[in-house]
Amino acid sequence: MNHFSFWGLSWVDLAVIIVYFIAIIFIAIRVSKLVKNREDFFMGGRRFGKLIQTFAAFGQATSVENVTTTTTMVNANGASGIWAMLAGGLINLPVFWMTSPWYRRLRLLTMGDFFEERYGSKRMAAFYALCQTIYFVMIGAIGLMAMGKTVAAITAKPESALSPVERVEYMKAVEREKLETADFALLSSEQKERLTELQLLNPRKEYSYINEKLLICIVALVTLVYASIGGLAAAFIIDLVQGAFIILLSILLIPFAMFKINTIFGTEGGVLGAFTTMHKVLPASFLELWGSPSLIEFTWYWIAGFSVMIVFTTAVQANQLTACGSAKDDYTARYGFVSGMLLKRYSSVMWGVVALLTLVLYGGTISDPDYVWGHATRDLLGPAGIGLVGLMIACLIAALMASKSAFMITASALITNNLYRPYRPNLSEAHYVKVGRVFSVFYMMTSAWFAIKSNGLFGLFKMTMMFNSILAAGFWLGMLWRKSNKAGAWASMVVMFIATVILPFGLPAIPGVRTSEYLAKTTYAIPVSRTYIAREMDVQEREKAIAKWDRMNTAAMAEGLRPEILNAGEKFRKEVLLPKKSIFWSEGFEFRDGKAIGRGNLKVELIALDCLGWDLSKNSYSLNETLTFLFRIFIPFIVLMLVSLFTKAEDKERLDQFFGKMLTPVVGTHADDDREMELTRANPNRFAHLKLFPGSNWEFRRWNREDWLGVGGACLAAASVVILLIVIVGLGS
Repeated sequence: MNHFSFWGLSWVDLAVIIVYFIAIIFIAIRVSKLVKNREDFFMGGRRFGKLIQTFAAFGQATSVENVTTTTTMVNANGASGIWAMLAGGLINLPVFWMTSPWYRRLRLLTMGDFFEERYGSKRMAAFYALCQTIYFVMIGAIGLMAMGKTVAAITAKPESALSPVERVEYMKAVEREKLETADFALLSSEQKERLTELQLLNPRKEYSYINEKLLICIVALVTLVYASIGGLAAAFIIDLVQGAFIILLSILLIPFAMFKINTIFGTEGGVLGAFTTMHKVLPASFLELWGSPSLIEFTWYWIAGFSVMIVFTTAVQANQLTACGSAKDDYTARYGFVSGMLLKRYSSVMWGVVALLTLVLYGGTISDPDYVWGHATRDLLGPAGIGLVGLMIACLIAALMASKSAFMITASALITNNLYRPYRPNLSEAHYVKVGRVFSVFYMMTSAWFAIKSNGLFGLFKMTMMFNSILAAGFWLGMLWRKSNKAGAWASMVVMFIATVILPFGLPAIPGVRTSEYLAKTTYAIPVSRTYIAREMDVQEREKAIAKWDRMNTAAMAEGLRPEILNAGEKFRKEVLLPKKSIFWSEGFEFRDGKAIGRGNLKVELIALDCLGWDLSKNSYSLNETLTFLFRIFIPFIVLMLVSLFTKAEDKERLDQFFGKMLTPVVGTHADDDREMELTRANPNRFAHLKLFPGSNWEFRRWNREDWLGVGGACLAAASVVILLIVIVGLGS
């Protein structure tokens, strides 16, 4: 019997996706009637309650690339790869409880307005707007690329459906895999030459019914339509719907994966049976939560350094104000944002669980870990034939659109308010709303173009990690230290812009830099040995090693003693050689004619430390990476403080008004808040008694009962995520 299919999807799957698209556009059209001015379009009228704020924060913080990144890291490195999503998020929870009210109390449309109001500089606001627009364009491109790649894997063609041209490419890829899995030493000279040729050609093995570029354009268009029509209100209300889809995405594969594991391995006991199998099949090193020898990045100090850096850089992201500043009051802002971030942490654990289960099912049969989620969706949900594949695609698209719609509104607000309005002031609110919609089109088109033109997710992702350290010190010290001034903020931004953009990307363009012997320094290769209980995969690896030694011995090329036979349940020592890693190049080396050529951008902060006499080759790779985090944490703050101490202070009256506003809570209705602000403008020091250090230049506020309870609750919530992860990974052990 022939079933209707389009792009490899059944009519039920297609119906689910189409109904989803129609529903969100319908909501946007209904919400558009509420848009009367810039505040309605960019901030949703600051009318949202706890439920909307929770799912708005959850939606904008969660996208399809988070899912694929977690799956990729776990498939490559085991359970500790889950920290790729959790490392920066847990320590942020109590910090968010204290900082979320800041964005509501600013009572501004954009974070660019903060730099104009605090430092009296429209140029600084414009610089901030430009940096953040570039940042959000790249973030949008990453999400579109990840979504296209995952959906393409879901709709992959079977070998029988390949075209003649695709079949030729596919056979080359299969040939390459066979040669790469063979012992290189035993290959003939012709086979070695052929392998080199195929590695240069890099033939494609995965083909999809779907056109990734067309899919990117369609999703970008739908996101543009609903968010530009209804503004932030449409984006946030739809986030409520899409949040449910994201949660569904996080758990949908789990029961199907467990059932298949129990069926294949003949285990019983439902949930516990699947996890028991996981502990029997996977090597013990794959279930180490706190890092294994094969995962050299995620040491405890790497996690700590990365987490602290994320605390500082996340706070300055423009969408922080969009998410928190749209709440109806202070408590709603902090409750909604922290709850949304906590939902993401729990979801990250579920993504890690799915990744571990797929590792049991597919092992190393999928060459590209980025395709694992898509392959699992097709393999586990497809046979049901009730539209679950379409539902998963809708969930993936929902995860993308939930974050990208908020980013689009944030970017268009920055461009409109901080780049366009200063040159076209005093025009009508309707004009600025119309301009905001035009810039929304520009943003989404640019993101889609980058997604189509970019070759890889990883390089683009690393570029985004650098931008916010440029701006962080100006924001944090602007909020907490009266002596922070325009000269200091500019000095910090310029130094960090040079250190994170101009030098790292400019120096490699100079002839001879990439081939410099000095810059070819690496860390030492370090052997690490640990004792484990042998699992099924360990036994299989040992059998392969014995077979390889036997083949080499037959050819009179064996080295050392024959590996001993290993049985499941026995203790054995496993030695891993931590590989040499480039110290100064972000993407290591490629070798041409025996010469190392640096790839990626330069880590100029490590070059500076090396020149000062610190032999970085003796450090572990993770320690050197942690030093780059520390540079981005401390240097911008030191520069700003030193320059501010020796330059002219900001106007005292303007500072009094700003910090008076930041101490004025947002409670009640808009009219109530207007009355409170009138009182503050008349007496900006009326809340001075709330300062922790009265009479000083530091603007830390005394904590009240709500602060203490909230921070304590956030710490317990963060601990509950870690406990959940430990319990789940330990099931069946």
